[in-house]
Amino acid sequence: MAATKASKEQKYDRQLRLWGDHGQESLENSHVCLINATATGTEILKNLVLPGIGAFTIVDGHVVTGEDVGNNFFLSNSSIGKNRAQAATELLQELNSDVSGNFVEESPDKLLDNDPEFFHRFSIVIGVQLPESTFLRLGTVLWSASVPFLICKTYGLIGYMRLVVQEHTVIESHPDNALEDLRLDQPFAELKDHVKSYDLDNMDKKDHSHTPWIIIVAKYLEKWLSEHNCQPPKNYKEKEAFRQFIREGIRKNENGVPEDEENFEEAIKSVNTALTPTKIPSVVKDLFNSEQCNNVTSQTPSFWLMLQAVKEFVLNEGNGSLPVRGTIPDMIADSQKFIKLQNVYRTKAMQDAAAVSKYVERLLQSVGKPPESIPEQDIKLFCKNSSFLRVVHCRSLADEYSVDTVNRDEITSCMDNPDSEMVFYLMLRSIDRFYQQHSHFPGVYNYQVEEDIIKLKLCVNSLLQEYNFNVNIKDDYIHEFCRYGAAEPHMVASFLGGSAAQEAIKIISHQFVPFSNTFIYSAMSQTSATFQL
Repeated sequence: MAATKASKEQKYDRQLRLWGDHGQESLENSHVCLINATATGTEILKNLVLPGIGAFTIVDGHVVTGEDVGNNFFLSNSSIGKNRAQAATELLQELNSDVSGNFVEESPDKLLDNDPEFFHRFSIVIGVQLPESTFLRLGTVLWSASVPFLICKTYGLIGYMRLVVQEHTVIESHPDNALEDLRLDQPFAELKDHVKSYDLDNMDKKDHSHTPWIIIVAKYLEKWLSEHNCQPPKNYKEKEAFRQFIREGIRKNENGVPEDEENFEEAIKSVNTALTPTKIPSVVKDLFNSEQCNNVTSQTPSFWLMLQAVKEFVLNEGNGSLPVRGTIPDMIADSQKFIKLQNVYRTKAMQDAAAVSKYVERLLQSVGKPPESIPEQDIKLFCKNSSFLRVVHCRSLADEYSVDTVNRDEITSCMDNPDSEMVFYLMLRSIDRFYQQHSHFPGVYNYQVEEDIIKLKLCVNSLLQEYNFNVNIKDDYIHEFCRYGAAEPHMVASFLGGSAAQEAIKIISHQFVPFSNTFIYSAMSQTSATFQL
């Protein structure tokens, strides 16, 4: 039975604080396809089933072996001989009754031969431990259908992820250390009026020490500008002088000792952030200038339509600034003063969002779509986050693997350090080559490890030659990868499972910025790196 709203809030409490109701709704409407229920695959799915994706489908033609049971918590001895997709689905479903699980007892290659459109229906496809020929084929099908594809591989002590998505838009990127949007350098009329309503000189002691610091900085900034030819404090020396200017405003008792006014101390501490110039971030300017923003059609996704509307707002009504965000930080003040100030910013944010809505309506009309195509709620969210918009473009697998378009510069410059994580990427590519030629991975059969070392070295050299990579790979790595024998240790699978699930949630919820485009983890050195390949 589906959970009631209250029980759902209780169940998903922590994650709701991370991505909100709308993020949770996106998860609950998603359908994830996992190819291969290996240790890594089931770890990824576990971390998606627990937070409550809507549905998953496992595609796996393999039968469970004793080796599978040895490293996979979602398979038991009784599963041996059963289809792996079915066995894993049964146990994964026990984790969360809200999630619907399905399985397909076929190899992805068979599905690609008979029904490639099968993969179009998913929010994201996650391919685990796939041979190169399969993920390249699947990559082409998903790329043309604009379905995000996440490739994951655990090989010995190495974890690898590759995200393949043509275009991924992020409204809520949740940046760390984002600066507040206070507009003290360009106060809007309502804020000016509100600041004017405070008379610091004639207040009683209680009101004076409970005035929000934003008001204090705004008041002293007005005085500063009148005495400094309308120039705000810019460098360290001027800001120090401005801090001193505010410090002098702290009331003194009858003995000439400064009172304990924490709000003034807070104002002094906040000078740097308060005086940050209001400007449009360069990332957002680049998006404004992009083709998708300037050529909207009836096929244009709502992200770009809203962006075009915000751009028109900036040019026509925003005095060159983005819509006001409408939030202020917590601060020392009495509740009444804080709420009044908060409402000044909130009301302005609502007015700006309403103005942007009108531009959205006009744009929708111009491309022949009904005005309700983009809900008011979405426009408000977009305006609130307009400083933090991000768009991720990944290269296609075809471009990465083609000799003509391979990112040779990135690979060779990273390999200036012969122990860079890039060496693991080249080794994994060589391993795939080995598999294509010999139909097994190096070192899988103990009795021929020595033989495989020689064969793998040939694969490494042919890869470097074919792509004209002028780099050197130490023999130690070739020996190491043969020793791995294609093992999938649970500790590495578990780490990769957490990382991959996190990226999948970013893609599904359009919140937080996913990596672009290759991630490599080394459990040997406990390091990781991201490359654009």
